[in-house]
Amino acid sequence: MLYWLATQYQDSWGPLRLFTSHFFLGGIGFALSCILTWRLLPLYSFKFCPRDRGRAHAVEAGKAQGKPTGTGIIFIPLFILVQLILLPWSVEFLGLLALTLLASIFGFLDDRASVAWGEYLKGAIDLAIGVVAAFFISKGLPVDVWLPFTKVTLTLSPWQYIPLATVWIWIAINATNCTDGVDGLSGTLSGIAFLCIGSLLYFVLGHVEMSAYLLVPHYKDGAIFGIMALCLSGTLAGYLWHNAHPSTLLMGDAGSRALGFLLGILVLKSGNPFLTFVVGGVLLINGGTGLVKVALLRFAKISIFRNIRFPLHDHVRKNLGPKPGEFPNWSTPQVLVRFALIQLVITMSLTVLLLKLR
Repeated sequence: MLYWLATQYQDSWGPLRLFTSHFFLGGIGFALSCILTWRLLPLYSFKFCPRDRGRAHAVEAGKAQGKPTGTGIIFIPLFILVQLILLPWSVEFLGLLALTLLASIFGFLDDRASVAWGEYLKGAIDLAIGVVAAFFISKGLPVDVWLPFTKVTLTLSPWQYIPLATVWIWIAINATNCTDGVDGLSGTLSGIAFLCIGSLLYFVLGHVEMSAYLLVPHYKDGAIFGIMALCLSGTLAGYLWHNAHPSTLLMGDAGSRALGFLLGILVLKSGNPFLTFVVGGVLLINGGTGLVKVALLRFAKISIFRNIRFPLHDHVRKNLGPKPGEFPNWSTPQVLVRFALIQLVITMSLTVLLLKLR
């Protein structure tokens, strides 16, 4: 909104020109998202959010019992409000924000339900949201997808792109959801992912000269979605203030499912779905491999990773040791720091390879 107002009335009042600067909007959006979340989240979480009941078979689940959960239903609308205030509106922009809110609402209804929703119901809802989101992104037109390590660009018809994009969004939602279970882990890994994909969208794909120099496509709306990602990082910074170990409140499905949806959307807006592995590889490995294990066992009767507990953050806290010559089990702070460090190494290494080996 402010961007549009600035473009219309900057000649009448000079300071409005600031709001036509994407760089300024990104900085203001990050700070505003962070401050609003940090200040308002504890005020409303303890009043309106349900209390965590613990999860069966999860390591140290008892420590989360009684804490407000589902707080994503507070910080996701705050994030959306910042986007509506700062950025120009379009049908795609408003549609994707509406779907983000919808993902958060469905997650919150599951968080507060006396009996947790079934996996198939939640999977079907994620699939439906993914289909609509993929249609918003493609607009029913062919979509160009650029591949890693090559200059080849594929053009996919809507009938090819929409099913593939839907699956990609579904995986991002559920991998992020499965990673939520350690104080600060899902928020930190998601924050890193959004900061990295936002930087790529803003400084590379949304920049005419830089995209030409690196031989990658230029997207005129890349900067807008880059700002969105930076605002998400600010939102998560405000949330992590209260979720740092030992946490006082939890995001629940209301937060993790919306964050996973937004991660999938922003990666697809980059034109290269493989960036999911670059910016969120640990999220996928930690949460996604468990989905593979369950799917193969349930539908194909194939048993793999028999001696590995999933999500992996539970394995390293419970099953890593201790045995002679082995590392001991990781503490909660160690899981957070080590997983974040692994993600940073993966992101830095693969980003260089992705952009330069073309």
